[in-house]
Amino acid sequence: MSNKDPFDFASALPIMSEDTEFFPLMSQQDEDEMNNEETPEVLPILPLRNTVLFPGVVIPITVGRDKSIKLIKEAYKGNRTIGVVSQKDITIEDPTFEELNSVGTVAQIIKMLQMPDGNTTVIIQGKQRFRLMEQVQSEPYIKVTIKKFEEAKYKNDKEFKALIASIKEMSAQIIQLSPNIPSEAGIALKNIESTSFLINFISSNMNADVADKQKMLEMNNLRKRAEMVMELLTMELQMLELKNQIQSKVRTDLDKQQRDYFLNQQLKTIQEELGGNSTDLDINNLETKAAKKKWSAEIAAYFKKEIEKLSRMNPAAPDYSIQINYLELFLDLPWNEFTKDNFDLVRSRKILDKDHFGLEKVKQRIIEYLAVLKLKKDMKAPILCLVGPPGVGKTSLGKSIAKALNRKYVRMALGGVRDEAEIRGHRKTYIGAMPGRIIQSIKKAGFSNPVFVLDEIDKVGSDFRGDPSSALLEVLDPEQNSAFNDHYVEVDYDLSNVLFIATANSLSNIQAPLLDRMEIIEVNGYTIEEKIEIAKKYLLPKQREQHGIHSKDIQLKPALIEKIIEDYTRESGVRGLEKKIGSLVRGIATKIAMGEEYNPNLTTEDIEKILGAPIYDKDLYENNDVAGVVTGLAYTSVGGDILFIESSLSPGKGKLTLTGNLGDVMKESATIALAYLRAHAGNFDIDHKLFDQYDIHIHVPAGAIPKDGPSAGITMLTALTSAFTQRKVKSHLAMTGEITLRGKVLPVGGIKEKILAAKRANIKEIILCKSNRKDILEIKDTYIKDMVFHYVEEMSEVINLALTQDKVKKPLVLQLNN
Repeated sequence: MSNKDPFDFASALPIMSEDTEFFPLMSQQDEDEMNNEETPEVLPILPLRNTVLFPGVVIPITVGRDKSIKLIKEAYKGNRTIGVVSQKDITIEDPTFEELNSVGTVAQIIKMLQMPDGNTTVIIQGKQRFRLMEQVQSEPYIKVTIKKFEEAKYKNDKEFKALIASIKEMSAQIIQLSPNIPSEAGIALKNIESTSFLINFISSNMNADVADKQKMLEMNNLRKRAEMVMELLTMELQMLELKNQIQSKVRTDLDKQQRDYFLNQQLKTIQEELGGNSTDLDINNLETKAAKKKWSAEIAAYFKKEIEKLSRMNPAAPDYSIQINYLELFLDLPWNEFTKDNFDLVRSRKILDKDHFGLEKVKQRIIEYLAVLKLKKDMKAPILCLVGPPGVGKTSLGKSIAKALNRKYVRMALGGVRDEAEIRGHRKTYIGAMPGRIIQSIKKAGFSNPVFVLDEIDKVGSDFRGDPSSALLEVLDPEQNSAFNDHYVEVDYDLSNVLFIATANSLSNIQAPLLDRMEIIEVNGYTIEEKIEIAKKYLLPKQREQHGIHSKDIQLKPALIEKIIEDYTRESGVRGLEKKIGSLVRGIATKIAMGEEYNPNLTTEDIEKILGAPIYDKDLYENNDVAGVVTGLAYTSVGGDILFIESSLSPGKGKLTLTGNLGDVMKESATIALAYLRAHAGNFDIDHKLFDQYDIHIHVPAGAIPKDGPSAGITMLTALTSAFTQRKVKSHLAMTGEITLRGKVLPVGGIKEKILAAKRANIKEIILCKSNRKDILEIKDTYIKDMVFHYVEEMSEVINLALTQDKVKKPLVLQLNN
């Protein structure tokens, strides 16, 4: 049943009140004169979307199409006569002649109004019906030849008069039952003298489809048209009576508290008339879905209890929709629904090797996991944590593992997460409550054993809303996550079959208890040789595909790739390298698109022309012409890097100044190095009086970058010794290691990244702690074959290895001492 009123007098009555010549009443004499008017043989056609114009009826129309606006303006300047035809399909924006109905109405434009919103509104009156014959013009608007529509004769007997009287009476009843129709409409109907105009007026304003109205317009027999009007009015009157009957059943004295109850009773009565109850349907649907779930008896009993709670609720109550959403979440979650793991270890290894170059330790760990799972058939999934600099493929490795295992893949970015409810969900009692992102991701996966990547776990924050990293303790504990409790779900959910893979750039920001629950796998940076292979096998083909060029359009030799790596990137991963290769590919794509000639086998000149001059200098080490400058190795969030420790002496009283944005630990290393040197000055031929006669300044360049950590200890000691003795530092030498006040050298971390940074900077010799020998053994010999490593235990060994016996040309300390 439509909620619309059966008549649309809202558009007609305002027109009647503005100007009496628009009053939609017509005598029989007026109608006869209108029917005898001559019509042009050719008419411009105005297509209508949502209405049909009947003879004698006045209606306003808002014109929006450019063609229609042009037609109206030209016609308004002329004889104001147009043809109005409804479209067969109202969705067509620009209908053609074939898409118009065959019968329309000649219309006279009475007024054209420019509305405040910019639209054009015209008031038109229907004159005569016509048939469309042939199209004579399609632009700028349609013109056709027309033929006058011949009206068939009918018997104006008692039966027909009774039919017309019934139509008037039924129309009056509809007007009386419809509160939105003004009383003037009933007066207008009583004053209509012409029978055909009465039928046309009711047909135009009644609540009927455009197709039904067009059907009535095309009827050439007035009696048949009246019978169809009577049929449609009868249906509408029955709907109105039924609506009033329903309203009378629930009518009561209403106040603000009873309004919701009234609406609910109204809805319930309507549903009973339609033969059903929505609450019963909701419960039946939920129970049908629940019968197919594979959950345990405990979960089934809990779900049944919640269903019974739903059945007791008032559907109009706010808690009803909350309970529905809660139960639907239960049904959407996968309970004991698993994908079948693929135990073909050879295939899995091929997939891992195809998607990622290197990363042997990670691949081996995945193969071990698959092997144990294949033999045992059941295994608590381990929590792997891939730690390494950006751009080395930690996140994308999760996709490859999912593909190898034939499992679903989901990823959850933890960067910036500060609300504990993001992990555990909200209590149902809160407005807008929802489950945590763990449960949401499992629901999205559709199975209980996906590969779940927790990206950037070291970027999790904490504030007054809780500590998400503490909430992750239960998620990432293989002994506890079999009964993970989300605040919204309220019952335990088994996460033990999920293969969690966390990624992080650094372990220093991860809580110790959380770190203890994960198996740490270091994903170190790539060597130049590895980057060349990655660029050839992965990055270049990927960029070619993204930019729509073929392999024959661009060729990069290994030597050129190495040049890009050394001259345009300074990173542990390959993200920057991919961007530079993308720039090259775009440069070639531009040449192809513009039809320029070029050599697909790029040269060094082509590289520099597209990428510009080299950004980085391969030989980054400082020369040894100045005493007190030593090259150190550092580990940063983006991998390994080299840094320089500069020291200088000036006349003073032994004051120590440290600059370069240093952290507390690094400042302590400088203090320890100076204290050790003062205590053992005689061992290095330094007069101990010099320490009280000169101020010492230690600076680490790139002052805008914060620096901290103990690994620059031996570098600072060497720089101070070189400054006081004016002995040169060996060329192409770098070092890393922590120092103690007793003169011991301690091991440090990030060795592989530091070694790779040293190789990028063309360092030939490296000094490090003896305990770090094991880290060097993990690096392939082919990558470090041209490098010499010195393993030390004492600070004195560092000085003997780092400093030569040659002194600078003008030994400042000795001159001032003399």
